[in-house]
Amino acid sequence: MKLLNGKVAWVAGATRGAGRGIAIELGAAGATVYVTGRTTRTQRSEYNRPETIEETAELVNHAGGRGIAVQVDHLDPDQVQALIARIEKEQGRLDILVNDVWGAEYLAQWNVPVWEHSLDRGFRMLRLAIDTHIITSHFALPLLIRNKNGLVVEITDGTAEYNDVNYRQSIFYDLAKSSVIRMARSLAHELSPYKCNAIAVTPGWMRSEIMLDHFGVKEENWRDATETEPHFVISESPRFVGRAVAALAGDPEVARWNGQSVSSGKLAQTYGFRDLDGSQPDCWRYLVEVQDAGKSANASGYR
Repeated sequence: MKLLNGKVAWVAGATRGAGRGIAIELGAAGATVYVTGRTTRTQRSEYNRPETIEETAELVNHAGGRGIAVQVDHLDPDQVQALIARIEKEQGRLDILVNDVWGAEYLAQWNVPVWEHSLDRGFRMLRLAIDTHIITSHFALPLLIRNKNGLVVEITDGTAEYNDVNYRQSIFYDLAKSSVIRMARSLAHELSPYKCNAIAVTPGWMRSEIMLDHFGVKEENWRDATETEPHFVISESPRFVGRAVAALAGDPEVARWNGQSVSSGKLAQTYGFRDLDGSQPDCWRYLVEVQDAGKSANASGYR
């Protein structure tokens, strides 16, 4: 069923990873999806990776939706404002905004105290993680609130419950991901009078292109990586969080999640969707009960 036929979505940060998976699944549900990022077939961002927004748009089309690729630097207010004006002109509406801009994997210095961490890299991380989301919401939400049931999804790493009691290996990373969760709660408050909703969603241990490269595997043979990192057995594809967002976008009672922080695993249990391999990985419960508890890797009962 194409639950999102006639809906218009904007996935900010859709070049790769979660953003790409979300864009594809919104397309599979019938939406028109604007996919934005900095890397195109003719120009790469500081990531210097091969994935492009054009490829993402083509994958959206292949899934059954309509993908529209637009190069946008979400730290540039003029570029963001220009795109929302284009969406208004071409579609006359915006139903779903996914703030997935990140782009800071290579900036993090793990387990390095603040007095040793590079300030330039740390502040760049915060700008990419927080400023981009605020700039995008600032320009996009006046169009989104024109219709009831508009949805903003803030993509982060970790649930509020998990992040509240766990140090995320860097003060800058910790602030970045926890700030996005709080941002969803604040937006939920501001959107409520317009019958629109904001939700923070986290994937689990996601098999992004960068993560697969790190372990030297492909999606087809990802389990080979468990020989190096046994707990990778709980990992999930980017399409899993994509299906989580599509399920929220197609739920007429989505307001029950307004302002909350939820994981792809929890949403899978609620809506019944599965990952590409037919499983339902529940990463955050696994992290607490298995990995953080010092137990041997075993995903039985967790996927």
